[in-house]
Amino acid sequence: MKDSIRSKLVKLCSRLEEVNILLTAEDVTTDMKKYKQLTKEHSELTPISATYSSFVASEKNIEAATELLGDVEMKELAEEELKISRETLHDLELKLHSMLLPRDPNDEKNIYLEIRAGTGGDESGLFAGDLFRMYLRYAESQNWKTEIISESVTGLGGYKEIVVKFIGKQVYSKLKFESGGHRVQRVPDTETQGRVHTSACTVAVLPEADAVEDVDLNNEDLRIDTYRASGAGGQHVNKTDSAVRITHIPSGIVVECQDDRSQHKNRAQAMAVLAARLKDKKISEQQAEEAATRKSLVGSGDRSERIRTYNFPQGRLTDHRINLTLYKLQAAIDGDLDELFEALMTEHQTQLLTDMTG
Repeated sequence: MKDSIRSKLVKLCSRLEEVNILLTAEDVTTDMKKYKQLTKEHSELTPISATYSSFVASEKNIEAATELLGDVEMKELAEEELKISRETLHDLELKLHSMLLPRDPNDEKNIYLEIRAGTGGDESGLFAGDLFRMYLRYAESQNWKTEIISESVTGLGGYKEIVVKFIGKQVYSKLKFESGGHRVQRVPDTETQGRVHTSACTVAVLPEADAVEDVDLNNEDLRIDTYRASGAGGQHVNKTDSAVRITHIPSGIVVECQDDRSQHKNRAQAMAVLAARLKDKKISEQQAEEAATRKSLVGSGDRSERIRTYNFPQGRLTDHRINLTLYKLQAAIDGDLDELFEALMTEHQTQLLTDMTG
């Protein structure tokens, strides 16, 4: 283990002792905000300290077993102990590295996932529909809930744009690498001569914002319009101005919501999406600053970046950021995305570890 890592672990263990003392103070609950911070810090530091204690114990076992190698009667036992302890030490070191990686504060948050058709006309809209169903099936496998916030359908059953809210455990953590350009290569149903066409969609993954802490929304910066909803929904949608459009004047961001019959609910949903987009804008700006000093292959969030190609004739899915090709395209389209997402996360953690250890 590198000295820099060991030094960091020793400091964290020392900090845990300080937190333990602070939590036993008689007046600890007089400031509930500070108390909650201390309890959270305690819960985060405790497993790190316990794992590091096990690591140090394994080091001592290796030292003791090494000393016994010179004893003829104990040599075989010592060799076996050395093998086990070294394997344990290796596993614990990897675990400690993982525990020290900086955490994304948005990992536990719900998201708004936006899919927009790009180049390719009707075929692009159909591909947007395929991507929507792919993420929907993955959400079902994770026991997440989904809510359609807004949609603009095409005549062939695809989407010009669709915005969906995903609600569940670690949603952003698992979908945060999906932002970017998605390209499809296949023979469209409308193609009579069997030629392969290339179309594209863009995907944006926006962590749900805490309206109070994450985004400052001033009423003076907003223009709110109501209008009659269009599309499916029966006669009701043509009779009331239930749809809501909110324009954030400083940034030019426009959000529409017409999924619910209640204007009040549509307005609340639109405000939530606006807050998420503004938060995403802030995150993107921060990532751009980081990218100026360090190139990140995963998680750059650049919407113009082509991140993945879905080649149907070859049954091939390729993620260009990590040079990963899987010949299980149909399974992926059906929502089997675990292998892909795990590879992206592993690459991301490897980058973070490299940055941490220098």
